This record gives sequence, C-alpha cells and structure tokens, in this order.
Amino acid sequence: MIQANNPEEYIYVGIGSNIEPEINISKSLYELKNHLSILNISPVFITPPIGGKEKQSDFLNCIIETKLKEEMTPLDLKFNVLRKIEKQLKRVRSSDKYAPRTIDLDILLFRNVIINDEDFVIPDPDIFSRDFLFAGLLYLNPNLIIYPKNIPLLSLISHYEIDKLKIDCNFTEKLWKEFLNEH
Repeated sequence: MIQANNPEEYIYVGIGSNIEPEINISKSLYELKNHLSILNISPVFITPPIGGKEKQSDFLNCIIETKLKEEMTPLDLKFNVLRKIEKQLKRVRSSDKYAPRTIDLDILLFRNVIINDEDFVIPDPDIFSRDFLFAGLLYLNPNLIIYPKNIPLLSLISHYEIDKLKIDCNFTEKLWKEFLNEH
C-alpha cells in the first residue's frame, strides 16, 4: 500500500459485479490502471443483491483508493472512463437499477469535491446505507472526513454492522498480489 502525501488528492471508486465477478473486476482494474494510479484495494465483500425483479447471484464488491494519472473532473472520470469501461465489459443498463451486472463502477468520493445534481451525487449517498461501502472506506482510510458535513468516518461506526460482512479472502489476496505488488 502506498500512502498519498495529500489526502485531498484521494479518489475512491466502488467496483461491483455479480456476472463472472472475478473476471470482470480484474478486467476493470486493468482498464482503470490506464487512467488511475491504484494505491490500495479494500477487501472484496460478498453481498446479496438488493431488490431486483429476478433471482440473481451475490455480488463481489471492493473499493479502490486512487489518484488520477492526468487531471480530469469527476464528470470526465464518470462518463469518459468509468462508463466506457462498463460498456466495454458489456454492462447493460435497464430500468431495473438492481438488475444483475457485469460491472458497476461508481465514484464514491472525489477529493473534497461535492456535487449534488439530479443524476450525479458526490459523496455517493450509498456510503451511508451500504455496510460494505462503509467498511471498505474504513479499511482504506479510517481517518476520512466525509464532506460536506465534515463527518469523521470513524464516528459513524455504530450505525453499521460490518462484523456481519463476508469477505472473499482468496479473491482479495489475488487482487492485492496482482495490482498492489507493483508499488
């Protein structure tokens, strides 16, 4: 793990898949490396699907702590990098936002940037409702402050049930060896 000098430079991207998740998460990380320096990867959490109209497999989810290789805005990252990788990996978007997916890439935090548009919100509000996102961020940087309310991440721990989360230890170890040993 590499610690960036300036925490304001950190960007956190959530990665999830429940269609061939080990293949698609690995492929997405290789593609992300073209645009981002991957500093650290959270454990890979096994989570049941939420909602959805059809029976589907569990998700594998992790978070990467990263820095940009070239300057771009959050919108550039979302639409010119993350969405392109999702399309490349055959992500199908439908009216069912809980449908199975090959890959799901979401900006959770982008430095200290705050965006509150109808279709794009940073910090991602799911941080406050999904235990695996909270746990992943806590693993990567327990000293994080969540803007705009300046909430220390650690102060929220009693609101989550992170002790009940399941971790895919083998896949986590594989990703760490594959993507973090370069540093």
